[in-house]
Amino acid sequence: MSHAWYLLRLFISDFNKQRKKIGLTVMAIAWGTVSIILLLSFGEGLKRQLVAGTAGMGKGIVVVWGGQTKKAFKGLPPGRRIRLKPEDIELVKHRIPSLEDAGGEYQRWGVAISHGKKVISRHLTGVTPSYEELRHHYPQQGGRFINQTDLDLKRRVAFIGSAIAKELFGEEEAVGKIMMINNIPFTVIGVMIEKNQMGMYSGPDEEKVVIPLTTFGMMLGDTILDVFIYKPAKMEDSERVKREILRVLGGKYKFDPEDEAALWMWDTIETTKEMRAITLGVQIFLGVIGGLTLLVAGVGVANIMYVTVRRRTKEIGIKMAMGAKARYILVEFIIEALLIGVLGGFFGFLLAGVMVRGIGILIDSISQMVSEDVAEAIAFLGKPVISVDIAVITALILLTIGFWAGFFPSRKAAKINPAESLRYE
Repeated sequence: MSHAWYLLRLFISDFNKQRKKIGLTVMAIAWGTVSIILLLSFGEGLKRQLVAGTAGMGKGIVVVWGGQTKKAFKGLPPGRRIRLKPEDIELVKHRIPSLEDAGGEYQRWGVAISHGKKVISRHLTGVTPSYEELRHHYPQQGGRFINQTDLDLKRRVAFIGSAIAKELFGEEEAVGKIMMINNIPFTVIGVMIEKNQMGMYSGPDEEKVVIPLTTFGMMLGDTILDVFIYKPAKMEDSERVKREILRVLGGKYKFDPEDEAALWMWDTIETTKEMRAITLGVQIFLGVIGGLTLLVAGVGVANIMYVTVRRRTKEIGIKMAMGAKARYILVEFIIEALLIGVLGGFFGFLLAGVMVRGIGILIDSISQMVSEDVAEAIAFLGKPVISVDIAVITALILLTIGFWAGFFPSRKAAKINPAESLRYE
């Protein structure tokens, strides 16, 4: 405790003697800390926004469309169309244990949707109840998604996107209201929550009307799935599950399991991995830029420590003449350099926290004043976020720069010849 107090007194003494230099260096470190935190925070905000947008369509799912064979198989020629059917959903769920869930949908474009005098033409989808989790069709409070009873009884119920709800019902509560689909009455049972959706294959979900798969088939006569979706129980098993899907459906539809053209697959798991890799690269790049800014401040710390070594040469010589070991001198100056770094880092963290908070509020305010397209562009970039990882990385960079800024001057101090230092003026 006494040794720590002694080092603190030395630091305060040096600060009083070099107040201007140390003050400017602390400010430089604080600004370098602000720079690296802001850059990493914007990178973190962008990453979270991109990941959330990618997961808006569904997390860890694979979207499948019927394709056309390219290989001959068991006497059958290539070029055959593969069309999936609703019963294939239960088939793969039963035959592939490593599958978490599966679902399918019918699609129809340009369907007349109306409520009162308001008539619009939109995309109609018939789906299975599994879409609530598979495709993140989560209802707003007070509503629900399509369930198995709706499917079994072929109920005329509809789950609508948030944009459809605003267009048809305005500020009114949509749940429980009657809407017309191709002049057939449907009861609205739920409105989808507003979500950030980057990935899509037939338009944004907020602009769709969803009804039970069986009701769709009965009303429009569809028997072939337009889209089939499945989700592996574990993301790392994605490739193995893909081969199992091709094997099981290949056995039913008589195509070569190695013929990947028979089914067109969009693996969003791979898309998510690529997106994470891209955002990590952006964060590393921004971190390097911020780190270089902080490195310049570290040079200032080193300069101050060199000045301190020259000023205290005689003191160091006396200590070493009285038996002080070189490592004692080494540690003493390194700790002083670290104190300067920690002090600058502390103020930098406080300022960065205030700035990130203020930028977030400013972005929200601007988004409310500009057009919808501009607001969407701003939302795409996301707001800066200070995560635990950013705090740890910044602290490690500060400690590393502080250590090396003190190490080289302290090494010079530890090599001082006591006899020569006593004659130093």
